[in-house]
Amino acid sequence: MGGPNLEVAKFGMYILFPIGIMYYFGTNLDGKFSVPEFWPKPEQTHRIPYEREEIKAELERLKKRNAEVKRLREERERLEALREGRGS
Repeated sequence: MGGPNLEVAKFGMYILFPIGIMYYFGTNLDGKFSVPEFWPKPEQTHRIPYEREEIKAELERLKKRNAEVKRLREERERLEALREGRGS
């Protein structure tokens, strides 16, 4: 069979391989695995309004956006209905 030297070598691999993997993946994580510009900057993210005026302004902005989306959807549906009426 292999003998004691083989057993010592196998034992060394069993011990050193996981330690080596943990050392490689555990040190300098930012340098190895970070992707530049992956997370948005704080000024690019949504900011939760806390003041009364900010909440009102945000609600107005959402209402305007929803009204515009609704108007565009109704216009698209009207155009599709006109196309279907002409096609028949």
